[in-house]
Amino acid sequence: MTRPLDVLQAQIEKVFVGKTEVVQHALVTLLAGGHFLVEDVPGVGKTTLALALARSLGCSFQRVQFTSDMMPSDILGVSILNTRTQDFEFRPGPIFHQVVLADELNRATPRTQSALLECMNERQVSLDGRTHTLPEPFFVIATQNPHEHHGTFPLPESQLDRFTMRLSIGYPDARHEKTILALGTQGDAARQLTPCVAAADLNAWIQKVRAIHMAAPVDDYLLAIVDATRRTEGISVGASPRGAIALRRAAQARAFMEGRDHATPDDVKLLAVPVLAHRILFDGGALGDTRAAAEQTIARLLHEVAVPL
Repeated sequence: MTRPLDVLQAQIEKVFVGKTEVVQHALVTLLAGGHFLVEDVPGVGKTTLALALARSLGCSFQRVQFTSDMMPSDILGVSILNTRTQDFEFRPGPIFHQVVLADELNRATPRTQSALLECMNERQVSLDGRTHTLPEPFFVIATQNPHEHHGTFPLPESQLDRFTMRLSIGYPDARHEKTILALGTQGDAARQLTPCVAAADLNAWIQKVRAIHMAAPVDDYLLAIVDATRRTEGISVGASPRGAIALRRAAQARAFMEGRDHATPDDVKLLAVPVLAHRILFDGGALGDTRAAAEQTIARLLHEVAVPL
């Protein structure tokens, strides 16, 4: 019997071709109730992935193109005086959607980037003394250009720590790129998708993920990996407790995707790099230095930390 999760993954892969691992990581992040960051060059399908997710889940979707002159109110919304009632009325911004694509987030100034912090962590917007709750489910899919590109403002560690995973899509291989050419404009193909899973079902899955059993040895293994990031020479700031929680929830989500009621050390090991690499700060203040260096460091630590039997 085909599971709804398998149907969801298969539908996304109809338009986001040849990147099964990326799709799986994205779904793990969603099931973990987190947000994910895609760092890659333009044109590799970041928008297609976000749109395919939203359309397949039947969720409201909004793409926000970040620029250097964007203000926080352009994202969160504004309070406007109603001249008839003489009361201020809140006009919600594009963040009030279930799936939000924050495109080229690191082109915005730090002030505007920080507008997402409360949204991502508390799932609410506080403005003019009032708190406005964001819809459920609520997922931010952010993209950023590599730091060496012109006109970028590197995301601070407090911002990066809000993302459950950092992903890289990469270029497709020749066979899959030929399929992409046949599809034409991927965005158009993604817009034609119809919901195959209800948003309410996704909310129920997220609650079931939290109930996935984590045995004490698995938790100990996870914490040993996190602790290693704090004790390794050359790393000035290791993964935070929020990072440990993110890795735990991601491991639970992967177990759920696999149809298991418990997480294993393999779940932790397979997800440690995308969950932890963007959370470490190297000596000299380079956050992750480069993506490759940070990922290689976490991969090396995985070889050094003993796996429970």
